[in-house]
Amino acid sequence: MALPGFSLLAQACATEPMQVANRLAERTLYRLSTFAFDERPVVSASGQMLMPQSVVGQSAEPLDMLMVCAPVPLLGSVSESLLDWLQRLSAIRVVLAGIGGGTEVLARAGVLEGYRVTLPWPGFAAFADEYPGIRLSRQLFEIDRERLTCGGGTAAMDMMMTLIGSQHGSELAQRISEYFVLERIRMGDEPQEVPMSTRLRHAPQSLVDALALMEANIEEPLTTHELSGHLGISRRQLERLFKKFLQAVPSRYYLSLRLQEARRLLRESDRSAGDIALYTGFSSAAHFSTAYRNHFGMTPREERLS
Repeated sequence: MALPGFSLLAQACATEPMQVANRLAERTLYRLSTFAFDERPVVSASGQMLMPQSVVGQSAEPLDMLMVCAPVPLLGSVSESLLDWLQRLSAIRVVLAGIGGGTEVLARAGVLEGYRVTLPWPGFAAFADEYPGIRLSRQLFEIDRERLTCGGGTAAMDMMMTLIGSQHGSELAQRISEYFVLERIRMGDEPQEVPMSTRLRHAPQSLVDALALMEANIEEPLTTHELSGHLGISRRQLERLFKKFLQAVPSRYYLSLRLQEARRLLRESDRSAGDIALYTGFSSAAHFSTAYRNHFGMTPREERLS
């Protein structure tokens, strides 16, 4: 279901993996149909047009899933006919997916209560204020029972390849990834990268500099005292900045940063856990394993096997 102003990239990333799945499997695994409010072409954000095959509420055969692809933010109101249709589909347990601003469309229809969802990061604050009862995450994508949501753009492709893998096997999903010349299929629990300039646009330069120092010193972490010394401020001033803008103490934020880098290396490289422990500033494999388990709920070894 395409709404005016939708992202053509996100729409293609959501649908192309299914078409490629059919080609690689050499049989029809998925049949696609495009819906719109009427029979006129839907104009995307880039000005290109998508020709619908059906209109809201009218389908030649029962649907297994409906993906709603919409802009962020939404352009005006959403028609009652679409909201009613989504409610009817939810009642018969059709899978509903939000692509880009599609997550907010589903929220307006009242079909996201009790589900964990995400959407493109620019819409986080407004969505959280508007829908405080919906469990919002900052992850790349979320697949929670009959609801699929993502951060838009290429995140839609990772989400759909993960879905195809769950339905038809990881080998097919990997072949689709290779078809698109992708290094790997990103996992849903990876965070959306919010630009630091956006997250900290009201923060003092000393905090931005502190984060840059942390990122540049992963292998040999600096103490909070050393950080404050480099910045020319007191330790207490530094701690207050972290608490105000990042809701964390410097040492805890630094540890999380190092563990996120360790997780990336475990997933994307063949380096041993011991080497990764040293590279991310841990004095021993045992200390690394304990910190990793406390942070992610699994050991580095379990991460590799998952």
